[in-house]
Parts: sequence; C-alpha cells; structure tokens
Amino acid sequence: MDNLKRSLANFYSVGPSQRLSDRRQQASWLRSALSDSATRFVPMWRERHLLHVAPSTPGVFLATLDFLPDHLDLERDAILLGDTDGGACFAIELDFDEDRFQDWLPEGLDAQDLRQISPVLDEREGALLAYARAMMYWHQRHRFCGDCGSPTLSNEAGHVRICTNPACEAKHFPRTDPAIIVLLADEDDEYCLLGRQAVWAPGMYSCLAGFVEPGETLEHAVVREVAEESGIKVEKVRYHSSQPWPFPGSIMLGFMAVAKRGPIILHDQELEDARWYSRTDMASAIADGTLKVSRPISISYRLIEDWFNSGSEIALADVVRASQLKA
Repeated sequence: MDNLKRSLANFYSVGPSQRLSDRRQQASWLRSALSDSATRFVPMWRERHLLHVAPSTPGVFLATLDFLPDHLDLERDAILLGDTDGGACFAIELDFDEDRFQDWLPEGLDAQDLRQISPVLDEREGALLAYARAMMYWHQRHRFCGDCGSPTLSNEAGHVRICTNPACEAKHFPRTDPAIIVLLADEDDEYCLLGRQAVWAPGMYSCLAGFVEPGETLEHAVVREVAEESGIKVEKVRYHSSQPWPFPGSIMLGFMAVAKRGPIILHDQELEDARWYSRTDMASAIADGTLKVSRPISISYRLIEDWFNSGSEIALADVVRASQLKA
C-alpha cells in the first residue's frame, strides 16, 4: 500500500470532494451560495457539533439556511469548507451563551464533542467535522493581529484574517501544527515501544509523539522525541502516513522507526511509563485487560496495527474485538 492509500485509511482524512478554493475570493458567488437552499452548514457551538440524538435519525446534522438564527452575519463569519453532495458547505459559529443556546436548540438535537462521537461517524462525516473544527479553532485564536495587536476580520470565505489597522493590514492565514508520531520497533522486529501519559485511562498505551520544533526535519523530530521520552536512540526512520488531528489543530505525521532494544529511561515528565511489547505480550495484555491500545480513529492505532499484523497470524482488530466481547 502506498502512502496516499495509507493516509486515506486514517480517520478525518477523507474531506470534501472539492474544497472550492478558487471560489473563496468570488464575492458574488459566495453571496449566491450563502442564500442557496442547496447549501448546507456545519453549525458549531463552543467547539461542539450538532447531532441528531433521536434513535430513529442518529448522525451528523447539516443545517439549511432557514434553520440558522437570523442574527448571524453569514457573509462575514461563514467559513467555506467545499462541496458536499452537490452543494456548497460552510461552517458557522453559533454565538449563544449557554442558557440562550439551550432555549434555542431544537428538540432531537444535541451539541457533542467530536472526539467522543467520531467512532459512530462515517469517514466523510468525520473529515468534514474535523475540517470545520480546525478552522473554527484558528479563527477563535486569531481575532487580533499578531503584528500590531489590532482586531482582525475574516475574509476570503474564512480562509484569511486581515488586520483592520490601515497602517498594518497584515494578512493571517490558517495554520496547522506538525507533530510526529512513531511506532518504534527493535532491530529484529519482535518488539515495539509504547508509552502512556498519567492522564490517560488505566492501561492505555500509545505510540510516542511530539511536536516538530523550528529548524528540524520531521525525521530529526522523531529521533529527538524518542530520545527525550524514552532514552532510546533511533537508528532508522521511514514515513508511513498522515492524519489531520483537530484537537486542537495539528497534522499527525506517522513514522515507523527502528532502534536497538534496551533499557528505557524516562528523561522528561511527559510519560508515566513506557514498555517494550512483543506481539505475544500485546495480545495477552489486551486479552486480560491490562493493555488498551488507541482507538481505531487515531493514526496511532493504524501504526500499531500495521506492525502487529505484519508478524502475527491473528489481526490486531480481532484481538481487540475478542477482548471487548469478553468484557
């Protein structure tokens, strides 16, 4: 499988069929789209998405124009996400306080956090909501110019913010923070290294990860993060795939790496524990409930799965499924 196919297999990675980037500066087209009955909106409230909660109609709620509150300034605040099922799709913030929001919220809908609801979404729904969440997060944190401190205004359908100070007029574009995540195996490919943070659920272990620092390559970030978190010296690094990760606004860059299996030294305070697992160790620990790997929506799971399945007669998904049935 090539890198493109592996990345597309990661959740949040299959976005709108077209992002319509050529339309962002076309004011007349945007006005028309914002008044079109075929246009759909991804309403957000405090970084949460609206979902149908009635058992007969579960799933993502995409709003039509007549659903939205009248006080919203769509031309100013709507963020163009792209084309969805033949019509334009925008994200829009519902700027209510909690009491007003609950009074307004129609029956059968609820506002829920994307990380919690992702396991029940299909891949396109998940990717669309992730895109909306990442863009909304960027807007909320760039209301003021980083150059002069003046207020900024959204422009180009939400894909740029412009400083309102005539002496500045700096343009600020959406950013995403690169972070590496790595499945580290030993030289014989018999063991892999997993770690856990103290705030995670009991038994949860994952791949090592960290943000890329200025002035370093992605591969050097892998080497540095592994050394900082475990004391292990990486010898080989190979790119695997990537995944948008809107919690709050990152792109996870997945790698497979190789190192000599040795004693683990927790240099910094990021990890509570780190361990080498053989495939047999991993399967047994998952079966008895002492190990929980990342959920399938994360690239961490995909990295662990690829390593585990490459040397096991039973698939990781079957091991996890059997443990869940047993529980």
